[in-house]
Amino acid sequence: MDYADYRRHDAVGLAELIARGEVSPAELLEVAIARAERVNGELNAIVRPMHDTARARAAAGPTGPLAGVPFLIKDLLQDYAGVPTGSGCGALQQRPVAEHSAVVRRWLDAGLVIFGKTNTPEFGAKGITEPTVHGPARNPWNPAHTPGGSSGGSAAAVAAGVVPAAGANDGGGSIRIPAACCGLFGLKPGRGLVPAGPGAAEHLHGAGTNGVVSRSVRDSAVLLDVLTADPDPGGPFLPARPELPYAEAARRDPGRLRIGWTAGSPVGAEVHPEAVAAVTDAAELLAGLGHEVEPAEVGLDGRALCRDFLTMWFAKLARQVAVTRRETGAGPDGFELDTRLLAAAGRAERAVDYLEAHERWNDYNRALAAFHERYDLLLTPTLAHPPARIGELELPAWMRAAGAAMLRMGLAGRLMSSRAADGVVLGNLARTPYTQLANITGRPAMSVPTYRTPGGLPLGVQLVGGLGSEGTLLALATRIEAERPWGLAPWGT
Repeated sequence: MDYADYRRHDAVGLAELIARGEVSPAELLEVAIARAERVNGELNAIVRPMHDTARARAAAGPTGPLAGVPFLIKDLLQDYAGVPTGSGCGALQQRPVAEHSAVVRRWLDAGLVIFGKTNTPEFGAKGITEPTVHGPARNPWNPAHTPGGSSGGSAAAVAAGVVPAAGANDGGGSIRIPAACCGLFGLKPGRGLVPAGPGAAEHLHGAGTNGVVSRSVRDSAVLLDVLTADPDPGGPFLPARPELPYAEAARRDPGRLRIGWTAGSPVGAEVHPEAVAAVTDAAELLAGLGHEVEPAEVGLDGRALCRDFLTMWFAKLARQVAVTRRETGAGPDGFELDTRLLAAAGRAERAVDYLEAHERWNDYNRALAAFHERYDLLLTPTLAHPPARIGELELPAWMRAAGAAMLRMGLAGRLMSSRAADGVVLGNLARTPYTQLANITGRPAMSVPTYRTPGGLPLGVQLVGGLGSEGTLLALATRIEAERPWGLAPWGT
């Protein structure tokens, strides 16, 4: 098989070719590796090749519903036994992990051939992928721009045609943001569906979950079936199972849906005209498909939600830095300055304030549930701005110097605290203020690539469903995909 044939098929299609004996897993793997080697020097999507491991697996004849399909996993929370999980952090690059994470084990059981790990910002803490240890991942639609984050390496690899789908995860938008930047489909499953083990019961109080970015809706549906095939016996919940497999639900008619849409920023920041245009275009598209679509608001304090999200996020970074230092012996210089500043803010949080912030998640759950009593889905931009240029969001030199000085004087925690100023909220989430709601409330949400800017960059839109609405989202996405197909980035073909 040559690359022109390879790129025409999604993961399901490639698995069908293998099952019919038209191509072998080893042949497919070599096509994928050749494509990766051609584009990765420019895109920097893959940071840890695993070619020898993958060749041995392909030669052994993997079995499962996706047997022999090449696949990449994210270098964060997706552990492969015997291989380091670097998490975009210099201190972790040489420490192999002892066992597969649950999601990696399920991907392997499905027959996928994993041949590398993808670029991610340090500890997944940004909506861009520009870690110091590896350098920036780049967007195949325009390498001067970001592929988003934190699953930016995976999204860049899929959009460039290296693989039809790749591992991703989402604690605040990290599946949906890169999907929106790279013209891909990205579904964040609801809380508790995908196992987090064995190293954790759940990620970020259940706000974080694993999944994929993909070129086709049916790939995402099949891969969700793979990840949710059985409950995690060591997990904290027994998730409700859908009546139908997700792959079958994706093929069904979603019916006439009530969809409320908004383009306003939850944190009151500027929204780029192209982000507004993306949502109004999607609203017209959905109305044309027969759905009831109208402007609507959820009715909650978006700034408060983002502050409470950051309270958790800063504390999580503080713990991650502390654990990494304890396990590796790394000093402060083993971490990026941005990470150290945010971790200082996390250390400054009082336990009682953390608990109060977490308890307010219930308020956001109730507000979104009330919205879903009126509407089946919430439609928003995925991003408030088109994909940023590489380096555009770096701290200026004077701010870096000031931050380093604050750390030396022990003032960074108090000054950076998420409770200290709304400027912290705006600085962190002004470009991506829409995605955290679904994480905090545990609702499924997807980004669909319905729009491109006049400059040719993708700019997806987000749809948030109620509890257990993954099947509805997938069914709607299938109709959108049929009405307005999306394809690979033209760069590097």
